[in-house]
Amino acid sequence: MGVIRVLDGHVADLIAAGEVVERPASVVKELVENAVDAGASRVDVTAEEGGLASIRVTDNGCGMDRDDLRLAFARHATSKIRTDRDLFRIRTLGFRGEALASIAAVSRVTCVSTDREDGLGWRIAIEGGAETAFGETAAPRGTDLVVRDLFYNTPARLKYMKTVQTEMGHVSDYMYRLALSRPDIAFSLRHNGHVLLKTTGNGDLLQVIAAIYGRTSARQMVRVAAENPDYALDGWIGRPELARSGRQAMTVVVNGRYIRNAGLSRAIQQAYHTLLPVNRYPLCVLHIRMDPTLVDVNVHPAKLEVRFSKERELLEFVEEALRKALREQTLIPEQRTGQRAVVRERVVQERMPLYGPVGGDAGARDGAGVPRTDDREADRPDRTDAAEPSDPRDAAIRPGRPAESPSVRFPQDRDAPGADRAPLPGEETAPSGSVRHPAPSGGAFAGKPGRTGKAPAARTPAPGGQAVRLYEPPAGTDPAAAAPVFPELHPIGQAHGTYIVAQNEEGLYLIDQHAAHERINYERYLGLFGNPGEIGQELLVPLTLEFTPAEAKIIERRLSVLAQAGVRMEPFGGSSFIVRSCPHWFPKGEERQIIEEMAAWLLAEQESVDIAKLREKSAILCACRHSRKANDPLSLREMKALIDRLSACQNPFTCPHGRPIIVRFTKYELEKMFKRVM
Repeated sequence: MGVIRVLDGHVADLIAAGEVVERPASVVKELVENAVDAGASRVDVTAEEGGLASIRVTDNGCGMDRDDLRLAFARHATSKIRTDRDLFRIRTLGFRGEALASIAAVSRVTCVSTDREDGLGWRIAIEGGAETAFGETAAPRGTDLVVRDLFYNTPARLKYMKTVQTEMGHVSDYMYRLALSRPDIAFSLRHNGHVLLKTTGNGDLLQVIAAIYGRTSARQMVRVAAENPDYALDGWIGRPELARSGRQAMTVVVNGRYIRNAGLSRAIQQAYHTLLPVNRYPLCVLHIRMDPTLVDVNVHPAKLEVRFSKERELLEFVEEALRKALREQTLIPEQRTGQRAVVRERVVQERMPLYGPVGGDAGARDGAGVPRTDDREADRPDRTDAAEPSDPRDAAIRPGRPAESPSVRFPQDRDAPGADRAPLPGEETAPSGSVRHPAPSGGAFAGKPGRTGKAPAARTPAPGGQAVRLYEPPAGTDPAAAAPVFPELHPIGQAHGTYIVAQNEEGLYLIDQHAAHERINYERYLGLFGNPGEIGQELLVPLTLEFTPAEAKIIERRLSVLAQAGVRMEPFGGSSFIVRSCPHWFPKGEERQIIEEMAAWLLAEQESVDIAKLREKSAILCACRHSRKANDPLSLREMKALIDRLSACQNPFTCPHGRPIIVRFTKYELEKMFKRVM
């Protein structure tokens, strides 16, 4: 007698249910996706005890007639595809025809549906996969499906369910994703009588983001939009200060379907390169549209994972679009002490001079001829003119009107003790001893950097007279248009020998001097490492490095990669190598440590080595070791020099490790601290 036999239909259904229905969140996913495919404009989900006791999904979609209602719970019954060719142009969320049959096999299901407008519908009841009742009932157009006692007939599966809070967390997470993917549908989610999610369905994605992540987060989102012949990208990405500790806040929607894709996650993280610290991930909601033939959604039972036929082109497109959107932003975090003030229009009554000669009212007017207000007016508790300007994104969250901030006068820069100290590393020294900075090609800056954009990329004369371009904007872009606006800052002091204190008319700024100098040096070294000219210099006393025999074999195969980065190293017998030359701009005394770390990075790379990544790692190492450290006092002249050079950087807001360089306390926040505004 043979040992192979055909499984009983009920057992086969239970096995299929194990692939599709992992937990209550799987049931919610399948039922809500069916409601979306039915053209519903409103979907309401109600769960009890994390979804294990009951799950109810109600929609106002097209509904089903008598015959379709019965057939919908059969295995492999679907209205989404007809032939095998339809699998290559799927535009719906569901298509396998397994969801309802699998759910009904492990629960007690009651479904009421109709496609008619006269109030006549049909009701079906199924328990453990077997139909127990069917008949007519009153019902509005749409479908109302209730799943009770999930996994009641599979106790082994029920035993491994997590706590109610954990299971409900998975349910709410999926509902958040679906609401973000379809802002044109009104979703609601209730658990044990409490409302967890409610969206309006007006199509405004930013309002959905505010409903899920909060209004404060929504105000700090950046719009991103791009298009090419194959793909269209639209969505919102969070500023670096919204970074999270996990990838859960990254939502990618492809043709209306929330998906998980490791390549897209890496592309998004790469777009934030040097903007986020290690193990921090951005908040983003991205909608990608493409021809259905370019994506295969039939690779996973839960339809969460997809494959792309032109994946490399897609990843490059997404990364560049996000980089461009972030480049155009002034990424300075604001330190908030409370809620935003209600902005009211400021009305100032002009004061007429009663005494003094005619035309001698210079004290009553400022240099622009605008009447000045009495100092006592600033002490009024109801004064709100210092409220920060409203953000354009507030239009989707809260109405508001910007207020004009009064001008601020600054003291002139003056030399402080220690002004005659050595210049910052990388600066040149004028004959008089004062610090001067590398001039940009084509002459000096026309104006102060930061007011209308960034100055042209600077060229620093390398030893030997060869000019080196420090940073190059992407081809085909206007450097001035692509540059972020860096504020014009006036240094006024130093805190704890570590933070430069600066101000302008918008508020107070703190600058981490080490992170700022690290960013300046990083962009300088990155340009130097990419210089195709001769960058190495012979060492008077060659360095000797020791490795294990296994490491020596790897290093020997990758000596050419080190040579492209300016390090010429040769085998020296056994597992030893001798360094003959290295770039002349390596920090003095740090050559051995930098080369050892470069070699360690080469050993850690298991696959082919990217020379661009090696140059970047090397630039970060050199920048970190060649920058001003904490507790290093600076004069006002040096602070001004550091700020000016920082404003000319391609990304002046974070250090190469992703830490913020500058934070801002708005004038409104400062006045609120001292109760000057209420």
